Amino acid sequence: MDHDHQHTCQHAVLPRVHRHGGRARHRRNLDAGQRAAADITDTTGNDRILVAPLDLADQSSVAGFVRTWDGPLHILVDNARIMASPEMRTPQGWEMQFATNHLGHFALTTGLHRALAAAGGARVVSVSSAAHLRSPVVFDDIHFTRRPYDPWEAYGQSKTANVLLAVELTRRWADDGITSNALMPGAIRTNLQRYLSEEELNRMRAQSGGAAYWKSTEQGAATSVLVATAPLLDGIGGRYFEDCQEAGPNQPGTRTGYAPYARDPEAAERLWTVSEETLRA
Repeated sequence: MDHDHQHTCQHAVLPRVHRHGGRARHRRNLDAGQRAAADITDTTGNDRILVAPLDLADQSSVAGFVRTWDGPLHILVDNARIMASPEMRTPQGWEMQFATNHLGHFALTTGLHRALAAAGGARVVSVSSAAHLRSPVVFDDIHFTRRPYDPWEAYGQSKTANVLLAVELTRRWADDGITSNALMPGAIRTNLQRYLSEEELNRMRAQSGGAAYWKSTEQGAATSVLVATAPLLDGIGGRYFEDCQEAGPNQPGTRTGYAPYARDPEAAERLWTVSEETLRA
């Protein structure tokens, strides 16, 4: 990244982007990150791309990334995730999907708070999923220590946490000019589905509304780009978006919209506190 230009261009941490100044890509797989960065440079002419290692399931990796960040941060896209994995745990005993999809992003986002505040009007994009409709955050047993592990309930819980993070972040950091919105990107065929069979993928798509096609990468990224950059969303946070528009409450029998528990301010505040306590333990 060209830090000599940090006062004339915007800086972002995100998995993939096509416009706006200097970018830092946080990637667990550096080779894949370098290939993606080269593709961005080839297609946009933007050569101010920095690829840095980051494993969201490893708190020391998150802390290392945060320590090396220099300058203001205008856009943070919390996008990395795993989905419906077999039961796995971090060395701390945390359930892996919650640890990666929520706690890793929570640590990254709060660790970069000063950089976000320094930007003035920064945005945090929290990539959720319609799978959040499968489960609220089960505060009494987040890590499946007493209840049987279910990969979809675990994934759904972590995706609800993504929406709650946007709600509480916007409330807590409003005075710093930082806002956050959550979104559902849609069905995109990537290695996210590596733990799923073709039969299960088809069933999942049917349950999500029976779409006859997968979105392209560009279509899947569109709502993230909207939430990250649209001037109409200046100062607006704590909301949930689908297909490039704000979504309303979920209606019974559908897989669209948000579950009321995902935007519950009391649950959002509780999750923030629990997350802080978990990371301090």
